Amino acid sequence: MVAFYWGCLAFGALFALISVVLGDILSSAFDGMLDFLSIDFLQPMVIATAVTTLGGAGILLTKYSPFTTLVCLGIAVIIALLLAVAVYFGYVKPMQNSENSTGFSIQELQGKIGQVTVAIPSSGFGEVLVRIGAGHTNQIAASFDAMNIADGSQVVVVEIREGVAYVSPITL
Repeated sequence: MVAFYWGCLAFGALFALISVVLGDILSSAFDGMLDFLSIDFLQPMVIATAVTTLGGAGILLTKYSPFTTLVCLGIAVIIALLLAVAVYFGYVKPMQNSENSTGFSIQELQGKIGQVTVAIPSSGFGEVLVRIGAGHTNQIAASFDAMNIADGSQVVVVEIREGVAYVSPITL
C-alpha cells in the first residue's frame, strides 16, 4: 500500500508541475476534446490536490500511526477530500468569479464621478475622464445644465443619451 501512496504523491506532484509549466499549451491543444467531463468540481488543481494529499497522508498515517491499512486508507481519503473541497471553495471558485475585464456598458457611467479633460461649452461637447472598474475611460460629454464647465472640474454623470455623457458640475 505504501507504493500506492508514493505513486499518488509522485503523480500529483508531477501533474501539478506539468499543469503549471505546460498548462496553456495543453489546454489549447486539447481545447474542446474533454468537454463531456465539464463537471465544475473536476478542476485540475482540485484533482492534483486530492491525489497528492491522498499519497502524502497515506504515507504519514501508515508510517506513524497504529491504525490498520484500511483505516489509514479511509482517513487519507477523508483528508484528501476535505483538502480538495477547501481548495475548490477557497481558491478555484473565487478565481472563477473574479473579473478580469475592463469592458463596460456606457450606461454604467450614470452616477459616476469624473473630471473634465476638455472644457464643455454650454451648448456643445467636451470630454470627461471617468473611472470605471479597474480603469479609466474618456467619453464625449455635454453639460446637463446648459452651462460652461471648465477643464479640471469634477462632474457627475447625470444621464447618457445617444452615446453622450451629460454631466453636471459638483458643487461643494
